[in-house]
Amino acid sequence: MRQRDDGESSRAVHREAMTMSDELRFDAVTFLASSGVGRKLVQLKAKETFFAQGDAADCVFYLQSGRAKLTVVSERGKEATITLLASGDFIGEESIASVSGLRLATATASTPCMALKIERSEMIRVMHEERGFSDLFVKFLLARGMRTQADLVDQLFNSSEKRLARILLLMAEFGQPGEPETLIPEITQETLAEMIGTTRSRVSFFMNKFRQLGFIEYNGRIQVHKSLLNVILNDQSSEQNAMSAPLVRSGPVQSKAILRKAAAVGVKVKHHDGLKD
Repeated sequence: MRQRDDGESSRAVHREAMTMSDELRFDAVTFLASSGVGRKLVQLKAKETFFAQGDAADCVFYLQSGRAKLTVVSERGKEATITLLASGDFIGEESIASVSGLRLATATASTPCMALKIERSEMIRVMHEERGFSDLFVKFLLARGMRTQADLVDQLFNSSEKRLARILLLMAEFGQPGEPETLIPEITQETLAEMIGTTRSRVSFFMNKFRQLGFIEYNGRIQVHKSLLNVILNDQSSEQNAMSAPLVRSGPVQSKAILRKAAAVGVKVKHHDGLKD
């Protein structure tokens, strides 16, 4: 009887220890959703800056909601937008480099934003101690690297018309969960021209062309339709695309080559958008 009591007591202690372990288990989602030691929640209005080019790189931001952009200014004062940011992105990750330096770009809120500001020392600590967080952060860095590579491919090999279509699709988060036709944040034609490396007049020409073909709608805000993918996936002109059978349709009729073409420029295409492996 005594041995049985000792065994039950031992199991009870083990269960209690396991319960305490579960309670103390690190949760990356909770960490990124709440303030605590070395981190705090911040709210920004549209056009407010997270940090400016030349500031000390002493923290990382995790964007919980809203949209933002990274811009750089040359020595001659010319500004260029280098990337757009959405919820779930880290901002200013260069601050965790082995030697803390200065910001290479300015991060500005495009819409009202909620973000978690994480001090550099806390970011380094949690990366070293929590494997789950490290895995999440590495996945983000890999995705960012792939996006940068896709940007380079797009700039080197695609026409300005295709580059504009790609940027609009990315801003609409095409291929992400949510509505398939999305209103994108307010953005000027000058900014779009900077991002794709062309003139404002060319952007205006292509925007009017996309609207006439039914690929987009805009009246203050731009609404992107899935059919804009035709511009990227087809080597013919968008006008010819509109007159021929659409590439994006309900039936599974597309090839691996088309999927590869979309992936090469960083646009995700899902099976229910009419494409198959």
